[in-house]
Amino acid sequence: MSTLARLARAEWGPLYAAVRAGLVERGWRAIPMTVAAVCLTALTQYVQNQPWGYQFVQNIGAVRAEDPLWLALLRTPLSLFVPALDLPVWGALAQILLVFGIAEICLGRWRTLVIAYVATLAGTLYARVGIALGPHGFLGLPASDSLVVDTGPSAAVVGLAVFLCWRYRAYVTAGVVVAAMVMEVLLKENLAGREHLAAIAAVLVLCGISELRHRPPGRDRTGSGSGLPPIQS
Repeated sequence: MSTLARLARAEWGPLYAAVRAGLVERGWRAIPMTVAAVCLTALTQYVQNQPWGYQFVQNIGAVRAEDPLWLALLRTPLSLFVPALDLPVWGALAQILLVFGIAEICLGRWRTLVIAYVATLAGTLYARVGIALGPHGFLGLPASDSLVVDTGPSAAVVGLAVFLCWRYRAYVTAGVVVAAMVMEVLLKENLAGREHLAAIAAVLVLCGISELRHRPPGRDRTGSGSGLPPIQS
């Protein structure tokens, strides 16, 4: 086995084995929530591109920092499935199918939804805090960003990807995802990039909580011990 193959197996082997086992056992029945999410996102994209449907989608699923908080929280669950109008929808659908699908197989339906929601909510709430801090404050944002629609499914995808990488010890891949999001902020300096970083920060907190919950009794403070924390679907 070549060095590259050994590195790939060490990085993605446990995750690949978990996904393969789930698909072999249940096939497409392993990802019903993911299939529903892809269909809902495609439907939302179709509706919002119709003259009669754009405002309807905005009213039920578009979240902006200028919105009242109660309204933003009400819209946030559906905002996960409202793709950005200025990006190709096939990219969003492919991301949801791949990342949500892997997460649903490996983490279970409800954990996947919770992590996706926490990541999206973190980005939404960060936008409000950043605008309140102002453009010259640390982590601040310009007031014009209050009119920008949030990231849609991308924050959830990024958050789930990081959690999966932590769960299956694919640390190099996690580092690449985080580095890509940092580069997005440095190169584009847009609200979406900053919301992605907020989503990553929130998911890392979840990783820490999960690590503490599943730490075996008597484990020393240096983190000795091996194996993956048991997560049941």
